[in-house]
Amino acid sequence: MNSRNTFILLSTLLFVVLTSGCTLNSPEENTDTDPLPSWNEGSARQSIVDFVNSTTDPDSDSFIEIPDRIAVFDNDGTLWSEKPVYFQFYFALDRLKEMAPEHPEWKEQQPFKAALENDLETLASYGEHGILEIVLATHTGMNTEEFESDVKDWINSARHPQLNRPFTDLVYQPMLELLDFLEENQFKTFIVSGGGIDFMRAWVEEVYGIPRERVVGSTIALEYMSQEGVPAIVRKPAIEFIDDKEGKPVGIQKHIGRRPVLAAGNSDGDLAMLQWTASGEGKRLMLYIHHTDEEREWAYDRNSSVGRLDKGLDEAEAKAWTVVDMKNDWKVIYPFELPR
Repeated sequence: MNSRNTFILLSTLLFVVLTSGCTLNSPEENTDTDPLPSWNEGSARQSIVDFVNSTTDPDSDSFIEIPDRIAVFDNDGTLWSEKPVYFQFYFALDRLKEMAPEHPEWKEQQPFKAALENDLETLASYGEHGILEIVLATHTGMNTEEFESDVKDWINSARHPQLNRPFTDLVYQPMLELLDFLEENQFKTFIVSGGGIDFMRAWVEEVYGIPRERVVGSTIALEYMSQEGVPAIVRKPAIEFIDDKEGKPVGIQKHIGRRPVLAAGNSDGDLAMLQWTASGEGKRLMLYIHHTDEEREWAYDRNSSVGRLDKGLDEAEAKAWTVVDMKNDWKVIYPFELPR
């Protein structure tokens, strides 16, 4: 197994546990009359605009009361990129190397030895159990404030190894516009992701404008205790909940308590969330982001180890859900591509 394929495999395992230049078309000038300036005209954009207009018009048969305007979004591959591996995996490996001086035993103890030596093939051989050991070692043992500080330090300094950009630069400009468009029309937006809930809470408010309390994700077990006389919430070495696949509707019910009227994802891991949304009464909008742009981002779907879209793509076509073709529907991918 070559290193690239091994790295992809490791990323996929982590998700289970916690769950090039080109010519760009400049977007039209952003005006008050165009809520989605980075979207090309087409059926995907029109379905979004029609949905929002009809569900917020009191005279429409599709009108939705404000408390019920719940919109949920997957994160990896839906609001920001996820290739070549899920970005939280980079955090875990960087944390491991940072913590290594305090754990000299890791130099000889697997799977830590393999991770520290960038021996990805050996690391992959330990499977989900090995990845779990690394996740629990790097994401637990500290209180929640310490963990959030570590995440913020990393997100403010780490860069994508291929694109040489901060990871927070790799959010999707068209999706930022969609989030704003929904909020302006009194929808309440939530992130529902397989990623760690506390990992995302550390930065989503600043990057997406979504309050931290509107994040639903995979969780580590927590315990209240006193640390040197100071009350603290400590992260324990145990996985509490995986917010992926069938876990997503469960997470929505536990954290939100209302069935969404809009759901957006990009993979089979989001299928149950979109099905749950579609099964409600009244008008609904189900969105799948289809990664089709190998020049500006990546092109992948049915055979991808990260963000696989197979059953979901079939169901979207069969049920006439909205499939966003990234190559054709988006004028730009990232905010830094916008003209100054």
